[in-house]
Amino acid sequence: MRYLIPILYISACQLFADSAGDSQELEPITVTATRFNELVNDVPHDVHLIDEIDILEDMPRSLPETFRSNPGVLVQKTANGKGSPFIRGFTGFRNLLLIDGIRLNNAAFREGPNQYWATVDPLSASRVELIKGQGSVLYGSDAIGGTVNVITKNADPLTYRKDELFSEGRIIYQGSSAEQSHTGRAEGIVGIGQSTGVILGYTDRRIGNIKASGLGELPHTGFDEVGFDLRMDHYFSENVRGTFAYQQFEQNDLWRVHKTIYGRSWEGTSVGRELRRSGDQSRRLAYAQIKADDLDGPIQKIHTSLSWHNHEESRYRIKSSGKADQQGFDLDSLGAWVQLESDTRIGKLSYGTSYYRDQADTFRNDLDQEGNVIRERIQGPFGDDSKYEQFGVFIQDQINVTDHFNINFGSRFTHVIADIGNFEDPVSKNASSMKNDWDDVSSSLRGVYKLGSSGKFNIFGGASQGFRAPNFSDLSRLDSARSNEIETPSPDLDPEKFLSYELGSRFDDNKLSAGISIFYTDIRDMIVRTPTGRVIEDELEVIKKNGSEGYVYGIELDASYEISDRFSAFGSFAFNDGMADTFPDSSVSSRSEPISRLLPPSGILGLRYKLFDSQWLELSSFIAAKQDNLNTRDKGDTQRIPPGGTPGYTVFNLRYGFQLSEQLLLTLSLENITDEEYRIHGSGQNEPGINFVFGASMTF
Repeated sequence: MRYLIPILYISACQLFADSAGDSQELEPITVTATRFNELVNDVPHDVHLIDEIDILEDMPRSLPETFRSNPGVLVQKTANGKGSPFIRGFTGFRNLLLIDGIRLNNAAFREGPNQYWATVDPLSASRVELIKGQGSVLYGSDAIGGTVNVITKNADPLTYRKDELFSEGRIIYQGSSAEQSHTGRAEGIVGIGQSTGVILGYTDRRIGNIKASGLGELPHTGFDEVGFDLRMDHYFSENVRGTFAYQQFEQNDLWRVHKTIYGRSWEGTSVGRELRRSGDQSRRLAYAQIKADDLDGPIQKIHTSLSWHNHEESRYRIKSSGKADQQGFDLDSLGAWVQLESDTRIGKLSYGTSYYRDQADTFRNDLDQEGNVIRERIQGPFGDDSKYEQFGVFIQDQINVTDHFNINFGSRFTHVIADIGNFEDPVSKNASSMKNDWDDVSSSLRGVYKLGSSGKFNIFGGASQGFRAPNFSDLSRLDSARSNEIETPSPDLDPEKFLSYELGSRFDDNKLSAGISIFYTDIRDMIVRTPTGRVIEDELEVIKKNGSEGYVYGIELDASYEISDRFSAFGSFAFNDGMADTFPDSSVSSRSEPISRLLPPSGILGLRYKLFDSQWLELSSFIAAKQDNLNTRDKGDTQRIPPGGTPGYTVFNLRYGFQLSEQLLLTLSLENITDEEYRIHGSGQNEPGINFVFGASMTF
């Protein structure tokens, strides 16, 4: 599905509205796809929307898991609490995450799946927008596989009468048996109608060890996390709004179990040798924004933002020899952007500029058995005392060629500067530094055509350029990579280039909703890890180099059909394939191999029945084929990928929802009914076995 509501969950709000005799639904709107407020059917992209009610009913453990019902997204989990979505073949720093339009991606993001998206509390979101294959015109570096924008909750004072004092509250709870987890959230809203609204939220999550079918309880897969968020919206006038927000999120004692002796072998996977590898991470964000609409003169809309982002990470490791070390980083990111909109004779223009500056300090200390520091290293996971700047200017024009045909085209210029203060030279072991800069111009041309006067059927497509500039991790990483690998600094790198093509269609009426999207992404100068043949601290050294050429393509299908007023069916399917140059050994020759950790053929099938106006029952199945299309490094990643590939699986889930009153929603789920023994491709652990889940939301 192009958005989540019609694919898996029926909205309790809609059910309540139906019981009141109101069956009308508002068409979904996206603000991320084009930077305009646009109906989904009007944008030339494949759009996936997740509303607050979807998150409330699903209660995902982390932000990446909100995409688990989209078969076009592979939610890989190196460890519990460290999910990383693969979108159209790409993950980690090749997908861009925004929070209210502010970049979460920073220069510390590392290659492959990483844990940083898990620092965003999904329960603080009012909506999550995923735009697949976005390109770099609107948001700059990293937007290759897709762009995700988390729109946070707000206490909108415009929904209340002028000068009316208002206050509301909500308590949310979810518990599950196979994860031995408990999640609680409390929210409070206060404000003055038509003027000011404030929302305050606190989330506390306790995840226990996973109980996996066939393996039993998985040691050290539990962890704790807490989140706090505050947002104030104030209307200076009817069309000028100011927003101030602060949020923080902390995760404690997350183990990367597959690297340790506590890993469990499954289908022939190997078990790690380390005695411990655990970590903590925290993130803080504060921002102020001003948005003015319906202005007179040549500029109709202005949206400005000033933000501060802080990310801290630490990792503690005990090797098989008993040697221990601790490393981490502390990164501050300052950001500012302005977006303007103008209606002109040559079309509807969106244009603006952005600037981000990351500054990071890193550390690594070798420890004795008592935890005392015996040696301070030159750098932590990447170079110490490092700075990274991104400056961009963009313009996009939307032209209504006819009443049924729109064209969007635009370009962005980006200038990037990387300044690494201290990193360890892999040959001399001495401290070195580097400074480099790069320029990029990316463009995009897309269009959407609506057939007929109803606008129910459209065809969209186009081409978008994307790029990704080397960051701290690319240039100066000194840390573990995949199984038994260590990555060392690679200061001589250039930006990656991508060109994505897409053709799709959507149809929606009262009973049938269906969509199809076909994409192809051309890869140029992609940065890849390359073995050197050297062994460092019992691990094989890999460095990074440009030079990988290749492609990835796929198809995504979805459909839902209302059989009767109470009974409906839905289904979806996705498939990815692709090849890229790799450097599997220390020789200089490259080899064309499958893209790493490709999404296997995957699908969802389900039936939904409305028992009464306020109750629903749903049976769904998640299906994935065996993935044995592996490259050399996939085959060598024996702690996560079984020999011969990851087995396929079919998982059945049964869900029940009861809107007991306007204030109280109850949900009951029986997940993995058949107690299937399975692992999502590329993950470091198996998924829970049969799982009883209870959820409740009460407003007051």
